Amino acid sequence: MEAFFGALPILLILLFIFARNIANQQRHAELVKKFSKIQKKRKSRIIAIVHRQEPMGILGIPMLRYIDLNDAEDVLEAIRKTPPNKPLEFILHTPGGLVLPAVQIARAIKAHQGKKTVFVPHYAMSGGTLIALAADEIVLSEHAVLGPIDPQIGGLPAASVVRVAGEKPIQNTDDYTLVLADVGSMAITQLQKIARELLRGTVSENAAIGIAEQLSSGRWTHDYPIAYGEAKELGLNVSTDMPKDIMEMMALFPDQLRRTKSVRYLEDEPTHGAATPDHRVTLTGYQPQPGSRSFSYGPWNPKELKSPKAHEEKRKPFWRRGEG
Repeated sequence: MEAFFGALPILLILLFIFARNIANQQRHAELVKKFSKIQKKRKSRIIAIVHRQEPMGILGIPMLRYIDLNDAEDVLEAIRKTPPNKPLEFILHTPGGLVLPAVQIARAIKAHQGKKTVFVPHYAMSGGTLIALAADEIVLSEHAVLGPIDPQIGGLPAASVVRVAGEKPIQNTDDYTLVLADVGSMAITQLQKIARELLRGTVSENAAIGIAEQLSSGRWTHDYPIAYGEAKELGLNVSTDMPKDIMEMMALFPDQLRRTKSVRYLEDEPTHGAATPDHRVTLTGYQPQPGSRSFSYGPWNPKELKSPKAHEEKRKPFWRRGEG
């Protein structure tokens, strides 16, 4: 009996891991089914970049996700495997992230020959907006927002550092601030150039110059929300024609850390004899596999679909692959 109670904690941990793996596989299968159905219906390649707070590891330690180099690696692979003339449709839900991977993703989208559309159900800030600039069309849901792409240097807005360094007497400014201002000035120039490059062919050359300057110059705070009306005034090719099935896909990426919702509401009951509308279907959602990133792309070909186990195997160093 003592041996049993001694082994009980280990058994409970193993049971927890087993149950979590089963749940992950079920969510993975559901994601595959939903992506396959919508891609077939829309005749496009759907790539979703969705960043939320996620439980990482066995203990479920929360981590806020953002655009990183791993995201770029997987998105570029997905685009390379897409036929040249097949439409690309991106679902973006992100606070932004690193400039380098955002630029890599944006340039890969721009280079694709087929039609490119970016859907923003709720928000695509900073690097997310940079990616959106590469699309032929940006589709915002009602109240969805984009954001400025002004660079941040050392946790500070580059434009603000440049202004401070320019307004203070140089003898009263420390070397570190001057270096930050120099780097910040270069970063702003670089992002303006990249934004103009991404907008080329979608808007006029003069409009591209104006949009790039306004988004990157630091005229707003970095979290300033740019809704449809203001995005239209800037000259961006935006619309609000958000497909219902794209919005429904957000249910596949729930915030796994929120055990209870802080917002509740009841939907109207269907009229007598009427069919239940599609939006009442309950989706349990998808939780990324251990070691994966907070984004996923659809199984455009079932033969190319990797199982969760194969996905984990890919993440191992080559000298450890094949181990249990």
